[in-house]
Amino acid sequence: MFARIRYYLDRRIIKASKITPLEWQSAFDSLPLLDRLSANEKTFLRELAILFIHRKTFEGAKGFVVTLPMALIISLQACLPVLKLGLDCYAGWSVVIVYASAFMPTRSMIDEFGVEHTMRSNLAGESWQQGPVILAWDEAEVAGIIDGHNLIVHEFAHKLDMQNGVANGFPPLHVDMHVDDWVEAFTAGFKDLQHRCRSGKFNDVDCYAATSPAEFFAVLSEIFFERPSVLKHYYKEIYAQLRAYYRQDPLRRMSCRNKTATIIEA
Repeated sequence: MFARIRYYLDRRIIKASKITPLEWQSAFDSLPLLDRLSANEKTFLRELAILFIHRKTFEGAKGFVVTLPMALIISLQACLPVLKLGLDCYAGWSVVIVYASAFMPTRSMIDEFGVEHTMRSNLAGESWQQGPVILAWDEAEVAGIIDGHNLIVHEFAHKLDMQNGVANGFPPLHVDMHVDDWVEAFTAGFKDLQHRCRSGKFNDVDCYAATSPAEFFAVLSEIFFERPSVLKHYYKEIYAQLRAYYRQDPLRRMSCRNKTATIIEA
């Protein structure tokens, strides 16, 4: 009963949306990553983005103004990982904070001798457990250009990871997935990447992924959607696990699109 009411209310929100076709077209034109989606997938992604904008609050930091075109670019990419999972995966928090560019939070750390240290570092994004997602607009704006890096997918992958606690590279799996298969694939892949990165000659995967299992999951999620052939080449088992988790197959999607383009050209 509750699900039926929720569906009805969501359809009303979608139908009442004032976002124009021109505004949608401009957003999609800015995101080549989404060209790979089918017409039906694009329609559903737009609907998810409308609901995402309705449920979340966008706040500009330090006087920065978040416009509707900015919110659309962020929302469309934030909803891509949950295209087949639904927005309930992003429940429990409500704010997206956007800086104009990299921000410098202050962190306090107590060392082994009990001395407190204050540190500042430049960041392009952060995800807080049960808190906001924080993004630098200059990085978010170019996230969907298919270069293997995607700040928005990265930070929202952390949010998915945090559904069952702190981010540790082990999000809640679907009932048809096996924990042992996930652990085996990701453990082997993480060790392999650390070894490759120590050589200083590996450029196909950002070595930031080798700093922790949480970052490994987030970075490989970026590559899964942006450059799936690279991920499958190096980590076939991880590609299979992410395909099962996200319930999407970017490589198959790209193959279908290429076949369609060939038919049209012929």
